[in-house]
Amino acid sequence: MTFRRILFATDFSPASRAAFRVAVELARRERGRLVIAHVLPSVVSLGVETYVSARMYEEMETSARRWAQKRLDSLVEQARRSRVAARTVLLAGAADEGVSSAAAKERADLIVIGTHGRTGLERVFMGSVAARIIGTAPCPVLTIRPRRSSKR
Repeated sequence: MTFRRILFATDFSPASRAAFRVAVELARRERGRLVIAHVLPSVVSLGVETYVSARMYEEMETSARRWAQKRLDSLVEQARRSRVAARTVLLAGAADEGVSSAAAKERADLIVIGTHGRTGLERVFMGSVAARIIGTAPCPVLTIRPRRSSKR
């Protein structure tokens, strides 16, 4: 099976950095195209007692979009230095829904995502975006766990 259209989803975490390296290598080896996606959360929780005006909310949203786009653009440059055609998609909403719908829209052959490797109670309380993406994705999903330090 060849993976010519690869969607790499990032939350800019260390887990995502490890997955990015794999996505770039796969795209380079397959002579494929890489779509680098990030999903901004649609609701920012500031606490129960906090009031934010519409103007302030718009400014926060604009700032978050600029920050994320700058990070995405940096990843595109890294991919291009590896001779991989890449572009970005910046979405808003729930991460799992955004990634799955972007993969469908882009007709992706593969989704590459990092996973934090949470287990037990941490996974129960924090959830697993990766697991939800796997459950709803229109194509195969490759999850990459970052290497663990040998110091314990």
